[in-house]
Amino acid sequence: MIGFFTSSPSGPLDNSRTVLGLDPMNHFVDNLRKYWPQHARVLMITAFPQDDAANDQMVGFFAGAIEDAGLPLETLDLWDHRATNKTLRNLLSYHVIMLGGGHVPTQNHFFKMLNLRKNILSYREQRPNGIVIGISAGTMNSADRVYAQPELDGEALDPNYRRFISGLGLTHTNILPHYQMVKNNMLDGMRLYEDITYPDSMGRRFLILPDGSYLLSEHGKESVWGEAYVLSNGKITQISRENDVMPWNND
Repeated sequence: MIGFFTSSPSGPLDNSRTVLGLDPMNHFVDNLRKYWPQHARVLMITAFPQDDAANDQMVGFFAGAIEDAGLPLETLDLWDHRATNKTLRNLLSYHVIMLGGGHVPTQNHFFKMLNLRKNILSYREQRPNGIVIGISAGTMNSADRVYAQPELDGEALDPNYRRFISGLGLTHTNILPHYQMVKNNMLDGMRLYEDITYPDSMGRRFLILPDGSYLLSEHGKESVWGEAYVLSNGKITQISRENDVMPWNND
């Protein structure tokens, strides 16, 4: 399986850099093109299963972005609450699976309803050249054990909010996206990173990516493309810069 675990595949969400379509930064489109099949059948699995309008808009955007990048596209289908044939057999009919961005726990619950961990690991075995593209929450939920960094008001203070939950098992790496946008955020009266995420990193290792950077998994061999940071035991360290490529092992 080929995995592109991105922060954002379509440019920075803070509009600090204009991108129309797929983001070519750090050779993302070039690397995608190496593995992209002819007449690709693409499936988008949403993070907002009940939001019909947003899901339809997302599918339309990415269908246009893929075609504008010169990647041949036969179809781009959507799994949300309206899809009925959410089976392994149906999953195997797609060459590319996109895991949409959004709220991590909401998407994680939907993935569990789909029995997606079992099915996508079977997909990986039966489609060794299949492509999975994680987008933000989809990237975070791709981990074996997901770190659901608090995001919404009240989550950082809620004793029942689960920060560590089971994921898809496509990587052992916990990725935190959109670093350039959220690194100075406040949540529930606390600093998102220094007061919330740094303590959660004790005994753990998080890979932190700004938009435009990604983790590439090629049949289990992983590498970091672009600017990236590691947060572990309450200390953050920059490990690479824009246009850098470095091997990654988080086992």
